[in-house]
Amino acid sequence: MRESLFIKKNLPRWKQCQEEPTEDPDEMAERFVSLLDDLSYAKTFYSFSKVTRYLNGLAANIYHSIYRNKKEDVGRFQLFFKYELPLLFRKHHKLLLFTLLFFLFCCLIGVFSSAHDETFVRSVLGDEYVNMTEQNIANGDPFGVYKDQNEWYMFLRIAYNNIVVAFLCFVYGIFMGIGTLFFLFKNGVMLGVFQQLFFEHHLGGQSILVIWIHGTLEISSIIIAGCAGLLLAKSFLFPGPDKRTDSLAKGAKDGIKIMVTLVPIFIVAAFLEGYVTRHTGMPTWLSIFILAISLAFIIGYFIVYPNYLHRKGFRLTENRKVILPSNTQSL
Repeated sequence: MRESLFIKKNLPRWKQCQEEPTEDPDEMAERFVSLLDDLSYAKTFYSFSKVTRYLNGLAANIYHSIYRNKKEDVGRFQLFFKYELPLLFRKHHKLLLFTLLFFLFCCLIGVFSSAHDETFVRSVLGDEYVNMTEQNIANGDPFGVYKDQNEWYMFLRIAYNNIVVAFLCFVYGIFMGIGTLFFLFKNGVMLGVFQQLFFEHHLGGQSILVIWIHGTLEISSIIIAGCAGLLLAKSFLFPGPDKRTDSLAKGAKDGIKIMVTLVPIFIVAAFLEGYVTRHTGMPTWLSIFILAISLAFIIGYFIVYPNYLHRKGFRLTENRKVILPSNTQSL
């Protein structure tokens, strides 16, 4: 259809939308849908025409009329943590599973290597740390390293270090994921060697009750940061129907959301390491309780709850809008 005929045919209806606004929601919705159809047609056949800009303005006015007085049922902050972030994780559960399996594989490499080569432990952890740990074990205080520093200083140092490591793990995903995989490999092997050192001295069970008070949140967060880094790499390597730059921008935005969420978790983990882990003589039930709460939070919020929302019908659109189960509203 020629542009002049298209305008002549639809101009009276457009003028009515412009000059006779309505407060009736049904009519307003009908007008909005109709204008969107016209706008879509105009963008297809008359992309650079004035009529396209005119229709875009009309549709925008009706859109603002619909939503300017609409109050969200959920605040933006609450919306993000209650729906958007869990659904974002649900979208990338397979990638999170791969990251977890890769990290565990690296841990097994550390365990196996240190069990068959005594020099491997020192090459990974360093002679100074191994000598100090063995001395603490000989003195009957195998976890004395957690008592050597002031609580406040230890808390700040560990929180800063873990946050920096996690963000590097994410950012290095831009190098086709190789940097992220390296960070995961390095930390996984180190963890495996570290745990094997205590198991060799028959302190494996005690080390779990002490070290994993803070380690549950800390290690889980590093794995999640690795997932964010691999997400960045995936968005660059496999852009799908999007332009590579657009796909990378989406991946970066999702990854940043994940990383910002990890910051308070790292802070809690650092608090536990600085103020709680040092009390190595605490009752066993209390250690198990802290471990259980931490593990329940990680599994519940990042695995179980996202699947629950998905089963209930919540969805996340490409522009990260939350679609309610009724499919009639978005947040």
